[in-house]
Parts: sequence; C-alpha cells; structure tokens
Amino acid sequence: MVKHIVLFQLDPEMEAGNKMKVMDAFKEGIEALPGQIPFIRKIEVGMNANPDEEFDLALYSEFDTLDDVRAYAAHPAHLAVAALLKDCKKSRSCVDYVC
Repeated sequence: MVKHIVLFQLDPEMEAGNKMKVMDAFKEGIEALPGQIPFIRKIEVGMNANPDEEFDLALYSEFDTLDDVRAYAAHPAHLAVAALLKDCKKSRSCVDYVC
C-alpha cells in the first residue's frame, strides 16, 4: 500500500470567506473522486484547525501501488479538482510512502 499525503498553503492575502469557499470546493471535489477513479482506496481532505501553522489543507489518500498514485495524479477528474487551487496556492509539499 502507498500512502499519499499532500499539504497545501494558500495565499495568505486571500480574503477569509473566499479562502473558505475554495477549501470547501476542493474538499468536496477530492472526496468525490473515488466515484470516478476506482483505484483510490481511501481519500480525505482536512482543513487546518491550528492558525499557528502555515499549511491550510491536508490531503490523505491510499493506493495499492505508486503507479496508481501516478495515474491518479494524471487523471482528468483529479486535474479538474486540482485546478481549483491553481491561482491561490502558495506552496505544496508531498510525501508518498509504502507500508
């Protein structure tokens, strides 16, 4: 199994209401992906509750193989949801580990 974890920091200059709309839309879109991408074993998005930390969103997902992670990353349904963050993402960090 591969665990795929991604952290996103949004533009700190974004208006709070707009930032929340983007985060809600991203969470809803990502969590709907298993209906379109059958090899996603588990996926969830959490919004940071600690204002002392710099990242706003955490994505946690599980796949059978690293090839499945790559296929997910290139899948048109995933790319459409990822585009929600295109204009407001300041940074991204990712780790994929096998367990």
